[in-house]
Amino acid sequence: MKKPLIGLACDVQIDGIHPFHRVGEKYTAAVIDAMGAVPVLIPCMVERGDDRGMDIEALLASLDGLLLPGGYSNVEPHHYGEESRPGTLHDVRRDSLTLSLIPKAIQMGVPLLAICRGFQEMNVVYGGTLHQHVHEIDGFMDHRENKEDPREVQYGHAHNVALATNGVLASLYGQTTAKVNSLHGQGIKQLGHGLQVECRAPDGLIEAFCDPQAKAFNMAVQWHPEYQVTQDDFYSAIFDGFRVAAEQRMTTK
Repeated sequence: MKKPLIGLACDVQIDGIHPFHRVGEKYTAAVIDAMGAVPVLIPCMVERGDDRGMDIEALLASLDGLLLPGGYSNVEPHHYGEESRPGTLHDVRRDSLTLSLIPKAIQMGVPLLAICRGFQEMNVVYGGTLHQHVHEIDGFMDHRENKEDPREVQYGHAHNVALATNGVLASLYGQTTAKVNSLHGQGIKQLGHGLQVECRAPDGLIEAFCDPQAKAFNMAVQWHPEYQVTQDDFYSAIFDGFRVAAEQRMTTK
């Protein structure tokens, strides 16, 4: 039986003297367990300093969906007109990959789910900007996790989000409030052009958005719905919407 192919953008990390292209297991597990799909890792090989860069359009033409995972690094601030803050980890090659993938995926009608770093990448692609340290901004909560806590606590529900009553998330979930985890230091300062707010945290910070004019399903969320996705109805609803769109693309492309 044919299954959708879901591309997952990699990070680049150095082990010893060698670069490795990686995706966290929880993202690939969510694609398999919540979608019944096949995860395909996408290496950061767009810019290699020669003429052998990866063909983005050929890649996307073969995929039924694109998932942009979270990561420990952040988008380099020059992409949204700011300077880097001290102590911020960056991944130049991931930026090159995802900032190329997103506009092409939207243009080609490839269903897209962007999580945490992916959420921030999508906002930047649409001309938006980011708070590099949300916890330093008056009026906002500290959205970071306590890294000393066990994983189940770090990824446990941290706060509610209010879903837009006319939004995609409310339609998928059937309710207008939900509980989410919170493990991010950055957040949206200015929403990108043409994007629609899907939900907000209690402090007003945008936690999800979509492009309502795109050809296919697309959703960007600041939290991590991939963690224990089959045990959380809200997280499961998000991946189910992504799954339905990927299956539709698989049967029609």
